[in-house]
Amino acid sequence: MRSYTPSTHFQYLIADDSDHLWGNVITTVGHQHIAAQEAYPPANHPARYLLSPHKGRSIEEYQLVYIVKGSGSFQSGSLKEMAVKEGNILLLFPGEWHNYYPNKETGWEEYWIGFYGTNMQSRVRCGFFDRQQPVYDIGIQDEIIQLYRKAIETAQNEVAGCQQQLSGVVSNLLGHLYSLYKSASFEQTDLTKKINQAKTILSANYNVDIPLKTVANQIQMSYSWFRHAFKECTGFSPNQYILDLRIQKSKGMLTNSILSIKEIAYEVGFNNSEYYTTLFRRKTAMTPGEYRRFTQGKMDQDKKKLTL
Repeated sequence: MRSYTPSTHFQYLIADDSDHLWGNVITTVGHQHIAAQEAYPPANHPARYLLSPHKGRSIEEYQLVYIVKGSGSFQSGSLKEMAVKEGNILLLFPGEWHNYYPNKETGWEEYWIGFYGTNMQSRVRCGFFDRQQPVYDIGIQDEIIQLYRKAIETAQNEVAGCQQQLSGVVSNLLGHLYSLYKSASFEQTDLTKKINQAKTILSANYNVDIPLKTVANQIQMSYSWFRHAFKECTGFSPNQYILDLRIQKSKGMLTNSILSIKEIAYEVGFNNSEYYTTLFRRKTAMTPGEYRRFTQGKMDQDKKKLTL
């Protein structure tokens, strides 16, 4: 279904069984400009998508709605009514009642894309997105607008693999959204600078047991806040970050040195080579010895010998 006006373009898409296997199915994509005092929403959307400003609605999919001009209001089952403005993205959740509309005095311009599937379910389950946080203030980002326009163009052309291309656009949008929101939340203070300083200190001392309280003192943060902020900024706890550094450093030694595995374990800071082997296998699905043979091309040689 297509609809074109000077200020509106929207499409609703269908998907076959193979599209569902891809992980994301795109249901709708569009753009519309609502002038000041104009009725919202336009009445030519399918009935299941109609949004009543008086009653709100629930839908069966996720939607990313990007406000690029004007202002209005938003509320959901998880969020009390709040003002929204240009530069805000609304993340609508399936089955979650919501309501949003532009201010009569300003109207607004919006882009949207709707989707569902196992990929998004996994991201929500892992905590990347939460219905308690449905509004993101990312500002006006040209790369985001271009992605929406690319989605509209792709849906309009309806070429083979259209759903797969649109799924890529959705993943790109979500990645940009997550990154921009995280960056914006940390740029408001000198937190990012301090965490980067901590990462530099840890990288320079990865093979010694430097007390984390010492690191916190060096960057002038309390120990408890340092641990919390480091995890928020990097996705790792400080201890996890150190262990990951040690594993990464050991990989280079396994490939490029003749040191024994036990020697490498001690060289990168592990006091127990058995623990190093267990951790290495957990992170790489290979033992250090298997990794060494793999990166030196010896595993294929071993296989050839077994077949002779």
